[in-house]
Amino acid sequence: MSQPAILLLARADGSRVATPFKQQPLNAADPFADGRRVAWSGTDGVSGGIVDTAEIVDIEDFPHSEVIVVHTGHLTLKTANQTLELSIGGSVVIGRGTAVRIEAQAGTQWAFCAVATQAPTPGLTLLDPLALLSPSAAPEPQILIGPTPQCRSRNAFEDAATDLRVGIWDSTPYERHGRAHKLNELMYLIEGSVTLQAADGSSVTINAGDSVFVPQGAPCAWKSTRYVRKVYGVK
Repeated sequence: MSQPAILLLARADGSRVATPFKQQPLNAADPFADGRRVAWSGTDGVSGGIVDTAEIVDIEDFPHSEVIVVHTGHLTLKTANQTLELSIGGSVVIGRGTAVRIEAQAGTQWAFCAVATQAPTPGLTLLDPLALLSPSAAPEPQILIGPTPQCRSRNAFEDAATDLRVGIWDSTPYERHGRAHKLNELMYLIEGSVTLQAADGSSVTINAGDSVFVPQGAPCAWKSTRYVRKVYGVK
């Protein structure tokens, strides 16, 4: 696709976003090909975008790993061992190879980050927005503008074969200079607000309930003036 850039996927209030999407399946077996709208598809097998669907689908072998954050509607996911009900803000990882029944109510939309892989990681991993977190590394001192923040995180899902990590992160307010984003990242803000700025000076402010995808290599500066808590999917 085009050069990597900050991509707003969905707003909490359902307002239109300027991000260009392309309707296309992720692969020949994509169960949501008709409703899949892709904002980013990298040569490394990582994609980000939106799915709009009202389908009930039985999938014997989920063809990729996918991080889902529900923006509208309601999802029910059923495996032999689990039944998960996801309303707005609910998030889950569907591992490659999962046998699952997915029931989407009319008007359901989710933001996604998907990773192509042949390595099976079957199962559903529900993300707890209130998960207890542990101290994690702050941004490098040389790019910080002002005090060093206190950051915490917890991985709920890890796949050694693809290096996909999904979990919850929080931080006290901070500001940093722009740099190339180190990883592909889906962000969904649970709490707070942050402004992400591109190299050309354009910026997008992400508030609670919004989703954004930042591809690896996209120039991105960060400014938050209050506490931030988010779901992340990085690869």
